[in-house]
Amino acid sequence: MPLDDRSTDRPVIPTTSQRTGGGSGTVGDIHAREPVITVRDCNVHYGDTHALKQVSLDIGRNEVVSLIGPSGCGKSTFIRCLNRMNDTIESARVTGDFRLDGQDIYAKDMDVVLLRARVGMVFQKPNPFPKSIFENVAYGPRIHGLAGSRRQLDDIVYESLERAGLLAEVKDRLDEPGTGLSGGQQQRLCIARAIAVSPDVILMDEPCSALDPIATARIEDLIDELREKYAIAIVTHSMQQAARVSQRTAYFHLGNLVEVGPTEKIFTNPGHKLTEDYVTGRFG
Repeated sequence: MPLDDRSTDRPVIPTTSQRTGGGSGTVGDIHAREPVITVRDCNVHYGDTHALKQVSLDIGRNEVVSLIGPSGCGKSTFIRCLNRMNDTIESARVTGDFRLDGQDIYAKDMDVVLLRARVGMVFQKPNPFPKSIFENVAYGPRIHGLAGSRRQLDDIVYESLERAGLLAEVKDRLDEPGTGLSGGQQQRLCIARAIAVSPDVILMDEPCSALDPIATARIEDLIDELREKYAIAIVTHSMQQAARVSQRTAYFHLGNLVEVGPTEKIFTNPGHKLTEDYVTGRFG
């Protein structure tokens, strides 16, 4: 069912010439300047529920894309498609074209373990392994054979913790359990774990929702630093956070990608009434 915009001062649905990427009437440009992941016509069903409808969107290198929208609109479902996390849900059915640097993410010969190393995920609730701080970060490089010696492994662990802004706080207690860290430290440990296997993309599903404002600010600063090397997509319910950390913002509503564009434009001059109502707090 097409999106309905009753406003008299903007179009109900863009014409073909106004669209820049297809989908079910998405307003704005779905393309990234240097795409790492491209998605075209993504549909997701959970049983009889049509959770995502003809969503097309690029995730670009050296940028942060924020996915915003009301609860249940499909944001988390979308990013779970990008590293095939929905494969773990029996009722889920995913269709569409998903590419990681041109490779078909859903090809039969795609190694899902390697895919999830290349497309790392940081979840809403920090989930360190029940291992030491060192072993949390070393786990991925070990199983993927990224270190040929103990010295190389040490270098990877230390560099990852440094990039995650955590090394100075834990360097003297790397043998202590990762679960003993504070919530904000645990989340940065999970980020260090994700980047230790040299991913192309980092997906973040509300990574700050369980954190206090100080820990949130540190994670946001970290996201800005990580953007220099990675493509990042972040699901957030905080529009202030989206405005602070992202260069592009995508607004989802009832399984549709309503609008996507530069973050400043989405928040100051959105092109769709649904987007305007959400960012101005009229609903959601």
